[in-house]
This record gives sequence, structure tokens and C-alpha cells, in this order.
Amino acid sequence: MTIESSISKGVKDAALALYSADVADNQVQLQETRKEFSGDITVVIFPFLKISKKSPEQTGQEIGEFLKIQLPEIEGFSIVKGFLNLTINRNYWLSFLNEIIPNANYGYAMPNSTGHSVMVEYSSPNTNKPLHLGHVRNNLLGFSVSKILKANGHNVIMVNLVNDRGIHICKSMLAWKKWGNGATPITTGKKGDHLVGDYYVKFDAEYKKEIKHFIDKGLTQEEAEKQAPLIKQAQEMLRKWEAKDNDTVTLWETMNSWVYKGFDETYQKMGVTFDRVYYESQTYLHGKDIVNKGLKDNILYQKPDNSVWADLTNEGFDEKLLLRSDGTSVYMTQDLGTACQRFNEYHVDEMIYVVGNEQDYHFKVLSLVLQKLGYSWASQLKHMSYGMVELPSGKMKSREGTVVDADDLVTEMIDTAQAMADELGKLDGYTAQQAENIYRIIGLGALKYFILKVDPKKNMTFDPKESIDFNGNTGPFIQYTYTRIQSIIRKASEMGIVIPHSIDTQIIIGEKEKQLIKLLYKYPAIVRDAGSMLSPALIANYVYEVAKEYNQFYHEFSILKEENIIIRNFRLALSQITGKVIQSAMDLLGVEVPERM
Repeated sequence: MTIESSISKGVKDAALALYSADVADNQVQLQETRKEFSGDITVVIFPFLKISKKSPEQTGQEIGEFLKIQLPEIEGFSIVKGFLNLTINRNYWLSFLNEIIPNANYGYAMPNSTGHSVMVEYSSPNTNKPLHLGHVRNNLLGFSVSKILKANGHNVIMVNLVNDRGIHICKSMLAWKKWGNGATPITTGKKGDHLVGDYYVKFDAEYKKEIKHFIDKGLTQEEAEKQAPLIKQAQEMLRKWEAKDNDTVTLWETMNSWVYKGFDETYQKMGVTFDRVYYESQTYLHGKDIVNKGLKDNILYQKPDNSVWADLTNEGFDEKLLLRSDGTSVYMTQDLGTACQRFNEYHVDEMIYVVGNEQDYHFKVLSLVLQKLGYSWASQLKHMSYGMVELPSGKMKSREGTVVDADDLVTEMIDTAQAMADELGKLDGYTAQQAENIYRIIGLGALKYFILKVDPKKNMTFDPKESIDFNGNTGPFIQYTYTRIQSIIRKASEMGIVIPHSIDTQIIIGEKEKQLIKLLYKYPAIVRDAGSMLSPALIANYVYEVAKEYNQFYHEFSILKEENIIIRNFRLALSQITGKVIQSAMDLLGVEVPERM
């Protein structure tokens, strides 16, 4: 039982014994004592004034005295207005340390212990361009959330949905066909996804020229966009692809194969993996079948131009197009098919889509359409909506070629890590191979941590230089703290010191030592909260607090030079446990920590 559970029960017992009142669980409000007051855990007294019929101070005094008698863990208390601040004795905190020393998976629930299965979809790239900075945030969030949900005891299936069909794919294909002159990744020396992305940008540039030409002839912007030959040719290419035209399908397969290879290289660089990859080209027909059945069952309706729609006006939305007049499908159609296939295959309890907040409407409609079609599990679809990521210079646009490619960003981060480490002389004496690996760990750690420390719901600006600072709330600062701890442990081993598996609970500890132990105590609750809120930011900012608190402890107390062997061994054990928690928390973010740095 946690100390919070003991106190909560004790408060309920106090209410019954002192005021003859049964108190509901939600009436007992506990919170961490604010730093400007003495104490560890605070009980909010205001909910008990009606039953005590006394002042907040008197009620707090009576409950405090009751708890001190009933709970040996409570050393003392103070009352500030309507708040009862309880001080937990050092024996409790030291006993807690002894409990977690042998626990290699401290903070994590037992694997698959909840019986709850969750599918998490993330990445979802288009095969007409390489992964960019926006995809980086998506991948890092999806991968970290998956790890956090696993740490909470859920069975997690990590999936990717590749958008490998549609008009946008045909734009790249058409541009390559017109202006590619047979270029391949081998003949150009370019990564396949980058090569295909160049032709997506080329299409947009030429399309704009055609639009301007028609506007100059007197057409409106909308008319010019529809009349431009390039868009008509791209639309015709999509119709041919859906009709399985051999030449069109062969070109599509060839160019997509270039992109898949490029994506795999980028995922490997980022350290991101999936359990299953779905392709829209393999699910959109299933979606069309679902739509046609809904039409046959009079759940959906057809307009005079043969397009098929869902009427969601009664649900507070508008009408939603599901099949175009020419019979081709839209994004919603293929998402219907993909969702049904996944639930048929895995029968998951929950399906989480990690997708930017510009798609909020899309996922509300997806769930509503599926429910309208009779799929009871559709209410379990959840959109993990996140904000956009920008650079200090502003927004990015793929079709205009103004994005920051994920590959270029990773390379830049590693190069910046090397420059800063070399300037600080941190890796003197390392072999070239050792140094390169640490540059990679620092660079990627800086990138991942900086992005994940921000609340997913918020828009953010990614500043590469700020992210890689060795001071402040950054990945490298936390990594350096971990290596500092490992250095202490190695030196202890060289001195022949064996770190104990249990510590003396009667020793006197300082306030900084106690604060560090209290932070470590919070880790399981942080993991639970991060899982329920789908927020890696909770983990990131927690582990920064741990690293910051440890560094203050390190500067305030002697460790290896401490003459009292019992105190020295306690501080070594505390350091070792802190290192394990830092490593564990950073792993939930997908961030490696080096043993030396």
C-alpha cells in the first residue's frame, strides 16, 4: 500500500471516529506539499468542515493528531489555513528505497497485466515525399506513447499506415514520367524518397504555371485549377491505377519501392519500429465495399452525379463524401476499410490514431460514420491530436519544397553534437568509432527530448541549437547526469566498494537526499499519468527534475569521500537507483543514455 493510500484510509477513519461520518473516496483530496511549507503530503481540510462543524484549523488539528497516532509513518504535521501538511518520517523513505533496489522494472506494471489491448497508429507517411520535421514529431510521439502504454501493462500493437495511393501519389508519378528521363536512386545517387519528393515539388511548380496561364486568359482561380492539363492528367492516372492499368501500376510499384527503402533507412536512424505496416492500396477496396453495402442498406445515399455520401447533420456535422462521382475513393473511404480490417484481425479494445490536430474533424467523422454503419467498436477509436512543429523561420510546405527533411535534421543534430562535444573536450581519448556512436546518441537524444518535453497538444518551435545545450532542460543535460552517476559507480568498483542491496533505515539523511528519494517515489505514478493522458511530456519533464535534483545532491554531499561507510554506501545506492530511473524514463522516450560522455 502506498503512503497516499494509507493516509486516505486514515482520513476516512478519522472522519468516522471523530465526526461519526462516512466519507467517500473522492472527498479525500491529497496533494504534494508546496515547497514553501514544511511537509510532504497535504490533506485538503475544507471538504470536512460540514461534518466537523469547526474551523479549518481546529478540524485540521484533530485529523492531524488522529493520523499521527494511527500511522507510524507520520512524523509530524502543521496546519496552514485549510491545509493539513503531513511530514513522513525518514524510516518510511529509506524502507521504500530498500523495496525498489532489487526491482529491475521499477515504475512499470507487469507486461500484459491489464488484459487491455491497444493499437497505436503513427507515422502514416505519403509515398510522394520523404519524411520531414512534422513526421519526426509524429513518429517520436507514437513510438513513445506505445512504450508508455506497454509500461502500464497493456498489450500494444504498433502500426504504420502508408498512404501509397491517391491523387498526390499520381502527381509525383506524372512528373517523373514527364521530366524524369528515367532517373533512379542508383543513377542519381539520391535516396529514393528524396528523389520522388523532387518530382512532387516539380509537379506543383509546373501546375502553378498552368494555373497562371489560364488566369491570364480570364478564368477564375477555381476554374484555372480545374482546367489545368496537369491536374486532369493526374486524375486520369488515378482512374487508370484503380482500373489496374498495367503500365500505371508498374510505374507505381517501382517508384513506391524506392520510397519504402528510403523510409526504412530514416526509421532506422530515428530508432522507430512497427509491429505491422498497412498500405492504403490494400485497404481502400474494402472501404469501397463497406460504403456500397451502406448504400444498399439505405444508411448512406447517392447524389444524381453518382457520388456517395453520409448524412451527419443530425449528429451536428455536415454531409461527408465517401465515393466520388467517378467511383474513386477518398481518404475517409480507405480509413473505413483499414479500421475494419484491423479490428477483424486484432480485436483490440482501443485504437489510437497519432495524427496532427488539423485532422480533428476527420477522426470525429470516421468514428460517427462507422457507428452509423453498425460497428459497435467504433466508439473506441481515439484521436491523439497533437500540435504542429515549426522552425524559428516559420511554417513548412512539402509541395513547395520548403520542408526540413528528417534525414537532414538527424544529420545536422549529430554534427552539432560533435561540434559541441569537441569544443568542450568531452570525448578526448575516445576512438573514432566510440566518439561517433556518442555523437549519434547525444544528437538524437537532443532531438527526441526537445520534441517530447512539450505537451503534445501544443504547437511548438524546434530550435536545434537550444535542444543540444548541455545545460538546462535538454536531453544532453539528462544524459550527462546519467554518465556522471555511472562514473561514480565505476570509481566505487575500482576502489573495491560493493554497493549494498539494502540500506540502514536508521541513518540520518539530509533534506536534499530526502527530496531526491521523494522524486524517485513518484515515478510509478508519473508513468501511470503519462499513459492515461497519452503524454510523453510528463515523463520528459519528470526525468529532468530527477536529473536536476541529483546534481544538486551531488554538489551538496560527498559520496566516495564520505568517511562514514554506512552513509557512503547509502549515497552510492541512492545514486545507482537514480541512474536506473533516469535510464528507464529516457527509454520510455526512445532516448538512449551513454555509459560515458
